[in-house]
Amino acid sequence: MMRFNTLVRNPADWMTGAHPERGAVLTSRIRLARNLRRHPFPGWAKREQRAEAFSLLRPAVEALPAMKDAFSQELSDLSSVQKQVLVERHLASREHAARGDGSGIVIERRQTFSFMLNEEDHLRMQAIRPGLQLQATFEALSALDTALESSLEFAFDPTLGYLTTCPTNLGTGLRASAMLHLPGLVLGDQIGQVLQAVGKIGLAVRGLYGEGTESLGNLYQISNQSTLGESEETIIRHLERVIAQVAHHEQNAREKLLEDDPEMVADKIGRAYGVLRHAHIIDSKEALNHLSLLRLGGSVGIFPASTAPLCDSLLMEIQPAHLQHHTGRKLSPEERDSIRAKIIRERLQNHPSPDKSNPSPAETGPDDGSATPSDDS
Repeated sequence: MMRFNTLVRNPADWMTGAHPERGAVLTSRIRLARNLRRHPFPGWAKREQRAEAFSLLRPAVEALPAMKDAFSQELSDLSSVQKQVLVERHLASREHAARGDGSGIVIERRQTFSFMLNEEDHLRMQAIRPGLQLQATFEALSALDTALESSLEFAFDPTLGYLTTCPTNLGTGLRASAMLHLPGLVLGDQIGQVLQAVGKIGLAVRGLYGEGTESLGNLYQISNQSTLGESEETIIRHLERVIAQVAHHEQNAREKLLEDDPEMVADKIGRAYGVLRHAHIIDSKEALNHLSLLRLGGSVGIFPASTAPLCDSLLMEIQPAHLQHHTGRKLSPEERDSIRAKIIRERLQNHPSPDKSNPSPAETGPDDGSATPSDDS
């Protein structure tokens, strides 16, 4: 089995997607909620009942061919920092990280698949891929779901579908989402209008770490809310169509900004570069917002295309738990702000300066994208 340090040292496959400089859609994520038949759901189960469910789930998941050499651990054996690292990587939910005895996690070595055991439901399985690939992501995870059903009996009702702890997951148990980078819509003051329209057609819009979190770095999650009465294919097809439309609006917004006020765009990107390149103290929120503008610069020709994967890597490295894991000790907020600034300065030391001689927006087509994974509860 994989060690925790090995897992964290390697970037996830979805963090190194093809053509990252172009994508408005960074990642696609599919999550399926399942519960064991004839076992009390985790929220109502006694300690020994949770342990019994765990003893059935863990070997079944580990036995999947796709999970060979996976990272597998009980949460009670992980430190609070290690659990928070998994949250920052979108491999575990915040709610799951708060659990201990009787809960665990199994993560495929490329970090494409993650299985949360005894979260809100007995099993929360998820798959993440770069770009807009919801259907392909669902098919990959569905194959694992089908394989598990040969060794586990899930709680299923012929009329209602899969039974879940929360009624909002009843039916398919499916939560499909995409993470989008939308700086053009934000700078063009169109983001509110677009997100309001998305909400009116029954989709949820959330921040970087899912429900109840704010948008940082101009990153937004869009996901389905309805899981009952529609097939998985119908839900995914509707969501993909809307996300492609939002990506198209983002492309148009970037083009309009460059046409109407290229100096303003270049100024904001240049200022962000200046702060990141020379700051000695910087908090998470400020760093993420400036990195968002650097990423935009990579997509409009002000920086080289290699800027996008650099930003995506830094987005993960400078998170609080990642900093503490990197240093091997608990850090005060002030220490984190100082170390974060130092890491960014070092990574940008040989990065080219802004070049605003020929800015032009790259395509933000739905097939392109990279790296910041999505997760909601």
